Amino acid sequence: MFRIAIIGGGLGGLFAALSIHHHCSSGDIQIDVYEQAAQYKEIGAGVAIGPNGAKLIEKLGLLEEAWKIAGKRGKDWFSFRRYDNGAEILTVPIPETGRMLQLPMHRAEFLDLLVRAVVARGAATLHTNKQCSKLEERGNDMSVTFADGTTVTADLVIGADGIHSAVRRHYVNDNARYGDMVVYRGLCAISEIKDIWPVHTYATIWMAPGKHFLTFPICDNQVLNVVAFVSTPLEKLGQAKESWTLAGKKSEVKEEFKEFAPAVLSIIDKMDANPLKWILYDREPLAQWSFSGGKVALLGDAAHAMCPHQGAGAGQAMEDGYILGRALHDYFQALDTPQEHSLAAAMQLYQSVRHPRAVRVQTTSRQAGDVYELQAAEVAGLNYDDALPVAKSMLENRMKWIWGDDIDQAYNDTRDHSFQIQGRHLDSDPVPVISC
Repeated sequence: MFRIAIIGGGLGGLFAALSIHHHCSSGDIQIDVYEQAAQYKEIGAGVAIGPNGAKLIEKLGLLEEAWKIAGKRGKDWFSFRRYDNGAEILTVPIPETGRMLQLPMHRAEFLDLLVRAVVARGAATLHTNKQCSKLEERGNDMSVTFADGTTVTADLVIGADGIHSAVRRHYVNDNARYGDMVVYRGLCAISEIKDIWPVHTYATIWMAPGKHFLTFPICDNQVLNVVAFVSTPLEKLGQAKESWTLAGKKSEVKEEFKEFAPAVLSIIDKMDANPLKWILYDREPLAQWSFSGGKVALLGDAAHAMCPHQGAGAGQAMEDGYILGRALHDYFQALDTPQEHSLAAAMQLYQSVRHPRAVRVQTTSRQAGDVYELQAAEVAGLNYDDALPVAKSMLENRMKWIWGDDIDQAYNDTRDHSFQIQGRHLDSDPVPVISC
């Protein structure tokens, strides 16, 4: 029995469990997911699943269920608007290549979908109140100790425990990095604003110097997800610490966005509650995701926490889980052949496929936030009207590679290259880490 312990029961950890079960269902594998909270739940906010993530949802057989809870969108990604009068700057379409769907969802509804799928398929055993406190390498196994004093052993530990990952902290001494913005998140019933909404789509980004206001529909087009960004120097935060769930006030948002178009002010008025206040953080790119001879691997925010400006974080975590499933499938297949491949090589293969792409998304996500708020180097010194055409040119095609890259082909190419190296009797050397 090959035992896999996934630390973290969020979107990334659960999707990884489903992917491993999907790719390795014929193997003798036991998957356990350990969530530190008392139940599997997410905050009341939207999550943007782009075409790349939607493809993986489809591959795992969850597309129809996802459609039932998604805000069914048209062919546009976002319409970028002037903050002051709402005039269009640019509308970015989703390329019409195959089933290039997008699935914006309520985070809690998506998590519930994944939990139901894990249970229905018997993909993993789900545990709660399990906060990882210590890892130990014991020969061929890893020992995981939790805050309640219990201990489990596993052949592979997957750290999917977020930006403040305890698994990452065991191997890497670094700190989260301030993302230069304070973010207000809330929800608004679309029925409350549909009669006054001036744009052809509910997916909008209203751009101003140092601020942007983002909306997109979730819950089958019944609810508008609202995310308001304000560039804020670190010294102005005072004692506030990074969190998804600090309490904010509508009055704060109204004051910050008082110069925005009437449609934006109406949304703020109609939000169903005071917003959550999010102090934005990400992480510096990490060169290594696999440790302890391949017995530990990082995934999602634990590996590459990123700013949300391209709506790509969840999709990148899902890509991690999908490729991890493929790498483990090939690892188990290889155990039945004369040329055995090590778990370390399998985890290095996973990293070599995912690392360069995830780091690029991580880096360009920060850059995108600067473009939205007209703070990129390319518009330095320009007034608002002169900066907009430059920003437009920077936005037109920036998402195509995120949505359109074929990660299955990337996996095949990297795996085949790895096997060619091993054929030259270099199989003791792992696939090289691709540095950022």
